Amino acid sequence: MDMQVMAGGEGTLRRAQRADDVLAMQRAARKDGTRSLLRWLADRTGAWVRLIAAGAAVPADGPAGGAAELIRRGLDELTARSLRSMAIDGDGHTVLLVPLDGPRGTRPPVLAAVAPRPVPAGLSALLADAASVLSLCWRAEHAELLRRRLVRAEGRNREAVLHLLMSGQVTTARQVAGALSPQLPSVIRFYVVECPPRERDDLAARCAEAAEDAWVVRCPVYTDHVLVIAPAAGPALEETFTALRDDCLVGASEELPLRDTATGYAQAFHALAAAREQPARHARFAGRPDLALALGAAAATWAREVLAPLRGYAAKRSQDPDGGVLVATAASWLAFSSQATAHLKIHRNTLSARLKHIGELLDLDLDRLADQSLLSLALRADALPPDHRSTGTAHSLDDLLTRPAAVTWAHQQLRPIRTRPAADGLDRTLTVYLCNDGRLGPTATALSLSTTATRKRLARVEAVLGRSLLRSPSVRYDLWLARRAVTLADGG
Repeated sequence: MDMQVMAGGEGTLRRAQRADDVLAMQRAARKDGTRSLLRWLADRTGAWVRLIAAGAAVPADGPAGGAAELIRRGLDELTARSLRSMAIDGDGHTVLLVPLDGPRGTRPPVLAAVAPRPVPAGLSALLADAASVLSLCWRAEHAELLRRRLVRAEGRNREAVLHLLMSGQVTTARQVAGALSPQLPSVIRFYVVECPPRERDDLAARCAEAAEDAWVVRCPVYTDHVLVIAPAAGPALEETFTALRDDCLVGASEELPLRDTATGYAQAFHALAAAREQPARHARFAGRPDLALALGAAAATWAREVLAPLRGYAAKRSQDPDGGVLVATAASWLAFSSQATAHLKIHRNTLSARLKHIGELLDLDLDRLADQSLLSLALRADALPPDHRSTGTAHSLDDLLTRPAAVTWAHQQLRPIRTRPAADGLDRTLTVYLCNDGRLGPTATALSLSTTATRKRLARVEAVLGRSLLRSPSVRYDLWLARRAVTLADGG
């Protein structure tokens, strides 16, 4: 009778200990998933404990003394015989293997433990309970991994559509976008939403919820930007997006056809610079005429002559970039400067080599703002619709800039800074900045100011113009062209 009472008491204690262990495992799993649970299991048993993926090698920090070989043999046996558990005795230790459960079509890992002999009582039962909890953790983590992969894949697809739109390949972009949603609108308004980089994923999701008909893309260049292409026929979304977070800014473009997505992005980016000075934290692009449009057919003819060596270039080797790739590289670099590596997904050395080749083909020094501005205007003029094209005599850049339309355009560009009260200091700062090829350090030296003070002055120029100057896409090309046109008109 006493023996039966003792046996019953030991069984009760074992059941109580097992229940405590299961609760402890659940708490560990809630804390940090499988990693936390494996740490708890190792501390609880004193054994070497790991999850080994199906077909994977034993970790480099695996057990010594031949246990790694036993684990490999055991994994092969489990797979070949479809066993639910296995124990293999070695020299002074025992290897215990328990496969986890997983969804159909998956290969869940195996819980492996190496314990010194003799094996502690209850270790097998503890591992079986742990395998049950680990299976649930692994299922949840596997599902989260698949979700993240899907999010990344969709993000890459959306980014690819954005690249196609930015390069004017609207038909191909629509075909790719057809597999996703929503459909691309024919007339758009482009938004750039700025927020802290760590909050971008959350803000992108909230933007997509707030504007179900909009095309939302995480900017491939700037980690603090979310890009939104919304139907122009729908409601304005500036206030909607700024209401999502207290620390976000929004820039919006004009209404534009889908083929002008690149223009819409530049407009929204410039509006974002103006939004930084607005209490409402949002701004819409204040439209000013584009020089290429103002010059029309004359600019298109000139651009065709300027870009002919680049567009007609045929690579000597199949792996080298052809003229089309070089044109896209030039456009990306002019828009994003050194960040073009992120936009084009190329190494900085590759970008440098391509820019050197472009300069040689066009006989330009792309370190000079003057030549950068010339190339920028040529690319924009070359992209004009067919009704702006004509045949005729090509003109030099200075010939174009002395035309009345160009001079009128130039005065419109510079009027905000020149008509501002006490604007002499800002106008001089801008002039020196442009004369120093848009470089901050030499500009500060020429003005006998610190770099910080110079940057603040240029930021004030940004606010006055309502355009981005220090960060690309930058208005510095248009400002250089405008100052050149005014100088020529004044007889300089």
